Amino acid sequence: MGGGSYSRKKGARCKIKKYKRKTWLCHRAKDTDQIQDEIEKSASTGIPADKFEYDDELPGGGQFFCVETGKHFADAKSLADHKKSRYYKRRCKELKEEKYTQGMAEAAAGMTKEKLPPAHGGK
Repeated sequence: MGGGSYSRKKGARCKIKKYKRKTWLCHRAKDTDQIQDEIEKSASTGIPADKFEYDDELPGGGQFFCVETGKHFADAKSLADHKKSRYYKRRCKELKEEKYTQGMAEAAAGMTKEKLPPAHGGK
């Protein structure tokens, strides 16, 4: 019989790359371009992005949602405190920037779409 102690040593998973990636991905915040898409979609449809139907599995029943960070909160006070935080203010600043597009990525990689004149004259 076991003595009631935990069989695995502390920090035993600290070097396991798959475990770290899996745990990081499940707690990862939404990217800024995803949030910008949601805001644009809610503006075009007229349905606010922060309105959810009541759901027992979400914190606060899904009624207290921050659109800018994509997080649910348990009550209005915690949402108000969150909106005063440094993380929220930084995210709002990031969302005000222009959305990163595929065209910008191709331009940065040197893939231009401009047509150049022929190099040796049109013979």
